[in-house]
Amino acid sequence: MPQAARLHHEEHGGGAAAPPLIFVHGAGGNRLHWPPGIRRLPGRHTFALDLPGHGKSPAGSEQTIEDLASGVLAWQRGLGLARAVVAGHSMGSAIALTLALTEPESLAGLVLIGAGPRLQVNPTLLQQTAQRETFPAAVEQILAWSFAPQAPARLVGQARRSLVAAGPTVLHRDLNACDAFDVTGRLAEVRTPTLIIVGGQDRMTPPRLSEALHQGIAGSRLERIEGAGHMVMLEKPEAVASLLQGYLGEIGLRK
Repeated sequence: MPQAARLHHEEHGGGAAAPPLIFVHGAGGNRLHWPPGIRRLPGRHTFALDLPGHGKSPAGSEQTIEDLASGVLAWQRGLGLARAVVAGHSMGSAIALTLALTEPESLAGLVLIGAGPRLQVNPTLLQQTAQRETFPAAVEQILAWSFAPQAPARLVGQARRSLVAAGPTVLHRDLNACDAFDVTGRLAEVRTPTLIIVGGQDRMTPPRLSEALHQGIAGSRLERIEGAGHMVMLEKPEAVASLLQGYLGEIGLRK
């Protein structure tokens, strides 16, 4: 698994149908937050990233969503990917939205999952992640808000391991970046074909935030998946994969 512009990534399906699809994970996550059936989407050329300080990518100095978006763009250009569909989850959706606003020519499409025009963070989580002794409590609260009650324990355990591996410094930085993100007044500027996906039981970024995106982004498509929470791509991977394939087919027809 190579690195480019300091970002570790997985690549699958090289030479498959264009455009390539880039997956960007959320706060405290890594590329494995995209399950195999999604990051190896059949018939598609896909890339799943580890953001700086996450997974196998080395730590960086990025402090803001804009910083992270610049890093993703540099990585994309470093691989010679002129235009791609960027699919972002949670913090990753903020990165994807930022690219759509600042570098629209680099995008063929935009997929926003567990997203919102603003990602305000509960102040208690910010306080708890700032201290190593209260970090475990923050992890458990995030997990409680991230999964539907019926989510399998193995999925919750996988997410717990990811958050613990990220550690308090990285997670606190991520949450601060999310808390500062707000493009509410700029949604009308987005011209990239946009698919919005939200879990019906999402308590981290409630469905009303996805509805706000849908209302603000002209021509966007909103899909709500019931029986899933914020980690909808882990809880309902087949449903998300099906939506992605349909959307990518539509993007191809527009070319």
